Amino acid sequence: MPSEKILEQKKQVVAELAESLKQSCTGVLVDYKGITVAEDTKLRKELREAGEDYRVVKNTLLGRALKEAGIDGLEGVLEGATAIAMNKGDYVSGAKILAKFAENSKAFEIKAGFVDGKVIDAEGVKNLAKLPSKEVLLAQVLGGLNAPITGFVTVLNGTMKGLVVALNAIAEKQGAAAAE
Repeated sequence: MPSEKILEQKKQVVAELAESLKQSCTGVLVDYKGITVAEDTKLRKELREAGEDYRVVKNTLLGRALKEAGIDGLEGVLEGATAIAMNKGDYVSGAKILAKFAENSKAFEIKAGFVDGKVIDAEGVKNLAKLPSKEVLLAQVLGGLNAPITGFVTVLNGTMKGLVVALNAIAEKQGAAAAE
């Protein structure tokens, strides 16, 4: 039986992890066994630069934290060596980085993940990785919103130009008639 001190530490770890899970919009669980220290260091650096919170966690502690955070359905993947990458603001960065790494590594494997508390399988994580980044999506939306406005302004300018030409022609005609 573990001592009271160790139990308290584990409870604190679970509480902190559950809070991180609640605040995260996405999370990706991976099986990291078989990668070298150099690969792990490079992966961690890339994830940190993207704003990801990447942790290696014991399955039992992660299982309790997931349950406490209200994320159900990941119990089946909590076997073997497990690490989790979580992000509070960017939905696709972690999935992109981990999917790319898993493609290039035979040992590294994506287990599953979650988006806004809803569980997705490994294939869902790979599909999430294929989405464009938030900035690209916003640019596409703004471009789509801007196109009709630009068209409308062009039509108005054409109409205004036509009106000015017609008024100018009338003024010239009346000026010519007055001169006669």
